[in-house]
Amino acid sequence: MPMRLEIVTGERVVYSGDVDAVVAPGIEGELGILPHHAALMTMLQPGELRVTKDGQDVLMAVSGGFMEVLPHKVTILADTAERAEEIDEARAEEARKRAQKILAEGAAAEIDIARAQAAMRRAIVRLKVAQKKKRRGL
Repeated sequence: MPMRLEIVTGERVVYSGDVDAVVAPGIEGELGILPHHAALMTMLQPGELRVTKDGQDVLMAVSGGFMEVLPHKVTILADTAERAEEIDEARAEEARKRAQKILAEGAAAEIDIARAQAAMRRAIVRLKVAQKKKRRGL
């Protein structure tokens, strides 16, 4: 019996449908969720989100947020979420380079360093998800 998955950002509903499994980047590592999972609430870190439906994987990049798991429903409130096919690799690579430059220059303000590190993590996740989709031919 599949479970319902809702992935929502502040701007849009990214995914809504029945799925067989979800693998999410929990704050303490990857979490695999199957139907009838025990209820839980957790924070998400930037990473790859894998949704399996009918033996097919859908890959997404998330930049953090929260996940609520109920026995027959998973709700993800993501800061940002993009399907692999929506990711602009060139733009993600440029963001990675900008963040890398700020970090290399050792910006004076701590806030700039923290923002650059967060931007670097987001860009790397986006690139990994997009490249994995290409390799798998999804």
